[in-house]
Amino acid sequence: MAQTRARGFADTYASLGSSDARSRTAIAAGFGSSNVVSEARRYIGGNPTSRGSLWCARFMNMVLERSGHRGTGSDLARSFAGYGQRVSGPQIGAIAVMGRRGGGHVGIVSGIDANGNPILVSGNYHNRVVEAPYPRGRIYAYVMPTS
Repeated sequence: MAQTRARGFADTYASLGSSDARSRTAIAAGFGSSNVVSEARRYIGGNPTSRGSLWCARFMNMVLERSGHRGTGSDLARSFAGYGQRVSGPQIGAIAVMGRRGGGHVGIVSGIDANGNPILVSGNYHNRVVEAPYPRGRIYAYVMPTS
């Protein structure tokens, strides 16, 4: 695995595998304080929602609730665009909201890759929780969770 410095975060590194960029798992460590990120990572590789499709927002709500935050209560990814405190760019522990054909997607920022793309832990990526980089141009909102 090649280790790259995650830009914008002191002492944060992202280890990126050498496989296909869409399927590689990225692991960022060293930022310490985000209980939301650690809670989300507990489910990597699985599907804790028991839903067969459209469960990224349900996963995000579950992670928020289990880490002491309130969620949106909605199964729509876009519901997170109006949630919490809006921030101007990716920050560890921020929720990234993005569009996609036919809906949206949501995940928690766990790092930044060498190309400046956010690394997200998100549900419903090939029907499981995955930690992977996403193109920064897809993200239209970053929000910090509220209590």
